[in-house]
Amino acid sequence: MKKFVAFLVVLVVMSASCACFAAAKDVKDLKLGFILGSREHAFYLQIEKGIEAAAKEMGFTAVVLESELSGALATERIESLIVDGMDAISLACNEPAACTNAIEAADKEGVPMFTFDCTSELTKVIKCFVGTDNYQGGVVGGEATIAQLNALGLKEGATVGIIGYPEPQSCIDRENGWMSVMNAKKDEYKLKVVNVGNYQGQADIAQNLMSDALISYPDMAVVFTVGDPACIGALAAIKAAGATTKMIGFDANPEAHQAILDPTDGKYWVADVAQNPYKIGYTIAEEMVKYLTKGAVDKPVILIAPYLVDASNAVASK
Repeated sequence: MKKFVAFLVVLVVMSASCACFAAAKDVKDLKLGFILGSREHAFYLQIEKGIEAAAKEMGFTAVVLESELSGALATERIESLIVDGMDAISLACNEPAACTNAIEAADKEGVPMFTFDCTSELTKVIKCFVGTDNYQGGVVGGEATIAQLNALGLKEGATVGIIGYPEPQSCIDRENGWMSVMNAKKDEYKLKVVNVGNYQGQADIAQNLMSDALISYPDMAVVFTVGDPACIGALAAIKAAGATTKMIGFDANPEAHQAILDPTDGKYWVADVAQNPYKIGYTIAEEMVKYLTKGAVDKPVILIAPYLVDASNAVASK
């Protein structure tokens, strides 16, 4: 009797396995949805190129939308992609609190959810996140900030600032990484650390924030920004104020490389923390395909190491 029961269990397991295998689709039949943060950012355009390259090489259909950095719009995009029959969806989760419910609802509908660049720590249903090691990127930016102070001979009493964006987890991690270095060096360098403000992902807001900061702190030596659009705005403010503040950005978009190499702008925009958005886009698509065809991803979190770009390795635009 026990042998018979065991035999039945084996049959059930085999039947379930066969059912799962039969349900799996060929890669060429897969429809995958992607939600970028914003096509106004060069960083997300590079992610899109990576997604498109993966689709072309692997043969799946990619439907790429954008959320305009809005959690509410991301929710709408998720819902529309479900209606359009996507086999899986991934998104840049720029406002986790506003779209996590939609992520969980999609998962309940049987649509596996993935994230790239920014993720949500408010849910456990995300199958895989691919992004930059943003905390380490902040550390790289912090070390570059201290290196600038050393180059300027400001080893005591300098004022440094940060332009943040405390909504996306990626930007929070960057700020925390940078602050870890500032806190470690604060007593040694007698640093005054200024929170310039939340630029909300908009260059014009960053310009206004930096203009106001330079009124109160005209001798600010270095400012670190958690995104290149903030550097674009801050650069305009620094020039208008006739200040000498050095800038270190994050993203290393083409405009950052160009500014660093420019004889004038390079006096201010001296370095940038580089990501690999193309690889992020390609990798998240690859992991979605692996999950749908093999039942598992390589790792639930895949972090791509950042590095510093300065005048020694910046690349001129073609």
